[in-house]
Amino acid sequence: MSDPQEELVHYRMERAWETLDEARLMFSSNHLHGAANRLYYACFYAVCALLAHYEMSSSKHGGVMSLFNQHFVKEGVVSNSYGKFYSKLFNSRTEGDYGDMLSEIEISKDDLVGAEKFITTIRELIYPVKS
Repeated sequence: MSDPQEELVHYRMERAWETLDEARLMFSSNHLHGAANRLYYACFYAVCALLAHYEMSSSKHGGVMSLFNQHFVKEGVVSNSYGKFYSKLFNSRTEGDYGDMLSEIEISKDDLVGAEKFITTIRELIYPVKS
């Protein structure tokens, strides 16, 4: 992987952690639509980092999700539960951003913990711990 590619991967992982912190702040202030948005984007940035690490990319959110599912979930690199979790966050973000004003966002503390585990798992795939 080239140096610019490594920088991109690092930048996207940093964005993932920063955006997760934003989600925590929004959740603690009961801004659930914003928290749903930031949770999704935290995981999205991590997935984009993973794809960049393997020199893959897509210009569309659906394409990023498809590449993640095809190359990492279906291949058993990550648990199927991570594919479902990422999809859930995408749906919550979409509903929060584009749904009607009566929609309820279902984001919980478990989702915050799940996003942290999701991002940590991706970090470990990109930067494996050497024993």
